[in-house]
Amino acid sequence: MNGFADHGLDENAFGEKKGFSEGIRSFDAFPKTKPTYTRRTSTGGYTTLFLIIISTVLSFTELRRWYSGHETHLFSVEKGVSHELQINLDIVLPMQCSDLNINVQDASGDRILAGDMLKRDATSWGQWTGSHKLESGDLIKEQEEDTHVGHVLGEIRSQKRKFKRTPRLKRGDVANSCRIYGSLEGNKVQGDFHITARGHGYMEFGQHLDHTAFNFSHTINELSFGPLYPSLLNPLDKTYATTPENFFKYQYYCSVVPTIYTRSPNPRPSTPSTIFTNQYAVTSQSHSVNERSVPGIFFKFDIEPILLTIREERGGFMALLVRVVNVVSGVLVGGGWCYQLFGWSREILGRGRRSEPGMGMLHGGANGTIVGEEEDE
Repeated sequence: MNGFADHGLDENAFGEKKGFSEGIRSFDAFPKTKPTYTRRTSTGGYTTLFLIIISTVLSFTELRRWYSGHETHLFSVEKGVSHELQINLDIVLPMQCSDLNINVQDASGDRILAGDMLKRDATSWGQWTGSHKLESGDLIKEQEEDTHVGHVLGEIRSQKRKFKRTPRLKRGDVANSCRIYGSLEGNKVQGDFHITARGHGYMEFGQHLDHTAFNFSHTINELSFGPLYPSLLNPLDKTYATTPENFFKYQYYCSVVPTIYTRSPNPRPSTPSTIFTNQYAVTSQSHSVNERSVPGIFFKFDIEPILLTIREERGGFMALLVRVVNVVSGVLVGGGWCYQLFGWSREILGRGRRSEPGMGMLHGGANGTIVGEEEDE
C-alpha cells in the first residue's frame, strides 16, 4: 500500500516488533524516558547528594539499633521449689567488733548466728566516709545501668565474685570502727536481719555494753540477695547514714524479686548468656527510741512470689533488611516529591514575573498608552 513491497521492503521492520516480549512490556511499571528528553541540573545534584547522606545516616542508625537489640520484661509465677537464699553483706559501723551482735531470724523460726559466719575487721571510720559517698544523681545513673542485660553480663564477666579486702590503717588512724562482711545462707522465706549492741536484743550471758558507746551510724557497701556480684549496684549499696544519738533505730524494708538476665530464648543456670539473681526495692524508716527499746540496724526482707525475666532480643536479618529498604525508599520518594513541588513553585513564580507589564520604548507611558498615539492627537 505504501510502496514498501515494490522496493522489496517489509513494512513491519519499521515498527515495534510484536511477540511475547511485547506483551510482557505492557506490564512495565517503570516507564522510561529517553536521555534526550532529560536535563540534569546542579540543584538536582545537590538534592540527590543530600538524600543519599540522609539515607546513609538513617540506615546506619537502624543497623546499630538492630545490633544493640531490645529488652523485654516478662513477669511470671516462680516455678519449682526454692529452699535457700544467700545474703551478702558489707557494712561498717563506728563501734568495736566485740560490741556488736549480728543475727538472722526468719518466719520459720530459725535463728542464724550470723556473727559466727561473717567476717569482722577492725578499721577506721574515716577510711569509709569520704570515697564511698556518691551524689544522688550519679547513684541513680549507676543503678539504671545495672538494669540492662548487656551491661550486667559485661560487668559480671570482668569482675571477680569476692569481697574487697579491708584497707590497711594509715599512720595516725585509730581502729575505732568495725567492718562486717561476708555471705550467709538462710531460708527463702520472710525474715529479719539485724545488728544490735552486746547485751541488748537477745538474752545472753555477759556484761551489757555501756549506753554511751552506742553509735549505729553506718555505711553500707554491699547488700544483695542471691549470688554475689560486687560490681552490680543495689539500692542500698553505698548508703551513708549518721546520727549523734545513742538510742537510734534504723529500719530497712526490702521486697526481694527473683530476676533472670538472659540473651537466650531458653535461659538455664550456669551459662555465659544467663544470670539468675535477685533484685529488691527498699523503703527506710529511722527514728530515735527510748532506753526501753532496742536500738540498732534492722533489715526486714520479704520474698515476692513472682519471677522477672529480662531478655535481650535481636530481630532477624530479613526484618532489618525490610526496615532499611523502607527507610531508603521513603527518603528518596519523599525527597523526590519535595524537589518536584519546589520546581513547580519556582516555575509558577517565574511565569508570574514574566507576565507583568514592561517599561520598554513602546509602553513608556505612565497609563500604558502608546507614545506615537499621543503625538498624533
